[in-house]
Amino acid sequence: MRFQGVGLCLGLLFITLNADFMDDGVEVEDFNENSDESNIKDEPSSGTFKYKTPQPIGEVYFTETFDSGNLAGWVLSKAKKDDMDSEIAIYDGRWEIEELKENQVPGDRGLVLKSKAKHHAIAAFLEKPFIFADKPLIVQYEVNFQDGIDCGGAYIKLLADTGDLILENFYDKTSYTIMFGPDKCGEDYKLHLIFRHKHPKTGVFEEKHAKPPDVDLKEFFTDRKTHLYTLVMNPDDTFEILIDQKVVNQGTLLDDVVPPINPPREIDDPSDKKPEEWDDRAKIPDPTAVKPEDWDENEPAQIEDSSAVKPDGWLDDEPKFIPNPKAEKPEDWSDDMDGEWEAPHIPNPACQIGCGEWKPPMIDNPKYKGIWRPPMINNPNYQGLWSPQKIPNPDYFEDGHPFLLASFSALGLELWSMAPDIYFDNFIICSEKEVADQWATDGWELKIMVANANEPGVLRQLVIAAEERPWLWLMYLVMAGLPVALVASFCWPRKVKKKYEDTGPKKTELCKLQSKAALEQEAEEEKAPEKPEDVQEEKKPGEAEVVIVEKALRVCKREESRGSERVLASTSSNFRFLKPNSWQKVIGEPEEKRKEDRETLEGQEEVSKLSKSESEDEMKDADESPGSGDAPLKSLRKRRVRKD
Repeated sequence: MRFQGVGLCLGLLFITLNADFMDDGVEVEDFNENSDESNIKDEPSSGTFKYKTPQPIGEVYFTETFDSGNLAGWVLSKAKKDDMDSEIAIYDGRWEIEELKENQVPGDRGLVLKSKAKHHAIAAFLEKPFIFADKPLIVQYEVNFQDGIDCGGAYIKLLADTGDLILENFYDKTSYTIMFGPDKCGEDYKLHLIFRHKHPKTGVFEEKHAKPPDVDLKEFFTDRKTHLYTLVMNPDDTFEILIDQKVVNQGTLLDDVVPPINPPREIDDPSDKKPEEWDDRAKIPDPTAVKPEDWDENEPAQIEDSSAVKPDGWLDDEPKFIPNPKAEKPEDWSDDMDGEWEAPHIPNPACQIGCGEWKPPMIDNPKYKGIWRPPMINNPNYQGLWSPQKIPNPDYFEDGHPFLLASFSALGLELWSMAPDIYFDNFIICSEKEVADQWATDGWELKIMVANANEPGVLRQLVIAAEERPWLWLMYLVMAGLPVALVASFCWPRKVKKKYEDTGPKKTELCKLQSKAALEQEAEEEKAPEKPEDVQEEKKPGEAEVVIVEKALRVCKREESRGSERVLASTSSNFRFLKPNSWQKVIGEPEEKRKEDRETLEGQEEVSKLSKSESEDEMKDADESPGSGDAPLKSLRKRRVRKD
């Protein structure tokens, strides 16, 4: 699992770097392979487009690309808003036809709202009025908030075909059938769909608002990219709202609008009034409750702290603020126009502890109880909440087909904005979704491709973000070092602590045959100690151990000739011959002295048993065998045998 995690981290890093390199290497001419459908001609050498204005492929009611560079067919409003001062009521906002500020497609232009904090109004007639009957309505256009937006809109109005519509008089109260598009003020991001529905009995038009989308719209207002807004209204009374060809809101005109299309069957009787004796109080003060005698309502909520003492160094006569001694009167200050100049005040540096009249701090009054009120109890006369009686709604109607709205014959933009340079482009009104989709392919998709190609890669975006926020460099360092640390911790060889060390006995060379001359030499060295008392102490143990060694050697030789190593293994697993007069236990680490002595004695007894098993004749034969020639050693062994 560890190596799988490392592989995943490395794979993501590789994909990120690869995507960055691919983005940096994108060439504009590769965006659309079918040049016939996109009307784009490649120039591989320069990597630029020769833009061609989109052309509708089917029946349309209105199209506008602004690529001609003029506002032919568009009319600026000369009207004034009602109930406003004449200076701000006029529609004096300026419109221009320009290319995008960023990610331009050469030859592609749009309508740009140029003025800040002014009213704008402009409109154009459709090629033919749209009549709601058995065909869908599709409205589509592009918006780019090039400088962002604080408060303002980019919605359009489909102006009602009233027969007396004059575009020069277009203003906020001009009758419209549908209002559609983005709008923002403060932190409230909206995407309007408002249509005016005519009451069949009263003839009054009522505004119906579609439910708000369930998606976060903030990105479309703040990313400064060109976005495509599409409205689809179908004859079956359903609607869809799309942004960038993705559905963000949908529903029915009967169920998903506010207020609803059809009014309620019954309404409250306007002539019904609440009886005077009607008691709708669920709780009442307890009439039997009495204020306690010790309840003092005159005690204040806070009192001065009597235990407080004025701090040492408090300056009663010093002001808290003084004029700034470093301030100078501005050169352009006019006493006649601006009045007498006074230096701005700053905190008094002498008031380190405090200045002015000292007063003890206020604390909560432990005696405070406030105004006494009787406790509340259930009202025995409670009759519930009163509501008027219901009567049949005289204006009730049932419209089962609200799609049949009033026809419209013009498209208008009536806007006010605190941000300039709002870009509009590629308007189309039609009845076939395929026509609108192809229109988007030839126009909006081209802008998106250019924007994506010009967008910096991942690494460049990280650098730009860090330049604006230097603290991100620390985050990058941590994020870059984390995978390295993980890889090192997963892949670096770790030291395995040896839990069990080899405590087994080491093999000895007990049965290794040595010449008798060597044994004699070692015995003589042992007999010549530096101190006499040591010789007396070591003499007897040396003689006994030599006999034991000789016996062990004979046993080992005999067993080795038989092909068995039983005695050798038994003996060498416990002892190792060091000197003719000494033995050492070989079991892992040194043990306590008492344990060593006990085990040494047991080993000696075991070897003694082996020596006793040999017959006296065998020992004599071994002593008299040729090559022994060692008289003192023979006599010593014989004496030892006789003692045994």
